[in-house]
Amino acid sequence: MTSLLSCALFMAFVAWYSYRRTRGQTRSRDGYFLAGHGLSGTFIAGSLLLTNLSAEQLIGLNGSAYAFNLSSMAWEVTAAVAIVIMAVVLLPRYLTGGFTTLPEYLETRFDARIRRATAILFLLGYGLVTIPSVLYSGALAVLQLYDLPTLLELSRTEALVVTVVTIGAIGAGYAIFGGLKAVAVSDTLNGIGLLIVGVTVPVLALLRLGDGSFLIGVDKLTSQHTDKLNAIGTAGDPTPFGTLFTGMILANLFYWGTNQYVIQRTLGASSLAAGQKGVLISGVFKLLVPFFMMIPGIIAFHLYGDSLISMDDAYPRLVRDVLPAYFSGFFLAVLLGAVLSSFNSLLNSASTLVAVDMYQPLRPAAGDRELIGIARISGIILAIASISLAPMLQYAPEGLWQLIRKFTGFYNIPIIALVSVAVFTSRHQRQVPAGGALVAIGFHLLAYGLLTFVVDTGIHFIHLYALLFAAEMCIMALSAWLVPVPLRVPLQHTAVDLTPWRYTPHACAGLLTAMVLLYLLFSPLGLVTSN
Repeated sequence: MTSLLSCALFMAFVAWYSYRRTRGQTRSRDGYFLAGHGLSGTFIAGSLLLTNLSAEQLIGLNGSAYAFNLSSMAWEVTAAVAIVIMAVVLLPRYLTGGFTTLPEYLETRFDARIRRATAILFLLGYGLVTIPSVLYSGALAVLQLYDLPTLLELSRTEALVVTVVTIGAIGAGYAIFGGLKAVAVSDTLNGIGLLIVGVTVPVLALLRLGDGSFLIGVDKLTSQHTDKLNAIGTAGDPTPFGTLFTGMILANLFYWGTNQYVIQRTLGASSLAAGQKGVLISGVFKLLVPFFMMIPGIIAFHLYGDSLISMDDAYPRLVRDVLPAYFSGFFLAVLLGAVLSSFNSLLNSASTLVAVDMYQPLRPAAGDRELIGIARISGIILAIASISLAPMLQYAPEGLWQLIRKFTGFYNIPIIALVSVAVFTSRHQRQVPAGGALVAIGFHLLAYGLLTFVVDTGIHFIHLYALLFAAEMCIMALSAWLVPVPLRVPLQHTAVDLTPWRYTPHACAGLLTAMVLLYLLFSPLGLVTSN
């Protein structure tokens, strides 16, 4: 009960501080949806970090490293490329137009049909799968790390429901009543906690591996079973190295450059410099993820060998063995904070899409109070639906969880294709008509569904991303040739200073160089030797 009490105290502090920082700032449209364009680089970086990192990743990435190697670090480390593109290419365009949502930006380059279509794609993906699965996976991670059924004297199913409802209710409170600013502030505080945990667990694990000596632990890690340190994935690994040069780039670019629930905090930046700083600082933390979220899994292999029943038991077992009891409550609070971050960010962005992209076009005269009211009502509905649906995922047949992980493929590639056309179409080129863009979206939904879930092509789904992206770009290029239309140039309506951060070029070069060096370190040219 001491752990639960300390967990509750930390979470209460986060809630109190978030309320203090956001009190009276959610009465206007910009204040509610974009934090009044008042987010600093620190808050943007903290919110991006915690929105991206979750309890599921703590368990999943460490489990992958335990069972295989570091090949899955590609999802984290190669995000540096997408982050650089976001900071240098996409963010200046978004802020120049003063947009609240990505569909709003796409309307300026296509038409209202594309705005509705992309908003619907986002809402279906978020509402039917992403939000419920975030709740379920987060609750499951907490149950794996802590014996809540025993603590609460409940069955496992009952404990799962209680955890889902608790996370959902608290997260909905931040997102629905506090708006984006409350989400960003709470994320930053929980992000600091996550960094503390991220450093503490591997340090204590190395001390245990070295029988009390940190240096001996490091020596064992880097001299024994070094095949586990290999980030150059083969065809039999979870993330083959070749995927880095095909669909991986597109998946990361979608997430960091176009995914509404991620980019919304950058749209609320106080200036372009603050936005770029926040995005690039988050890139630094992404490069540290292998050390915080994968190396512990390899240490677990050194300590336990292949004795664990499931690779997903690696991190929970390690935490229980090395973390002091007095630290467990804080660790639980950080885990819940990571889950809360993803949930409330998704909920906030989904309600923003409903109000700004679905409701406002039907009622152009709607005032700020009306739009905020619609956002809050839709947020409540989405929260209740997600909380109700999430526990049912425990009864899903084996294999459905992988389907959920792949579900993002239904909308990420067509959206990044549309954004690529919108951003890189020159004034001297033919503009893609909205009809051609709609055909590309329809083609993707049909082709991806068939090739991923019906026809066994043997093609890795990340490679499939790249193939379908190329096909959709060809469809839109052909439509531009057959049905040329005048180029639509987005209006400039910015509310922030567009002076770039002066260290942007240096930070971008540093991120990309560090990414390459990490791959050299975790390869046969570095720490990986033949045993």
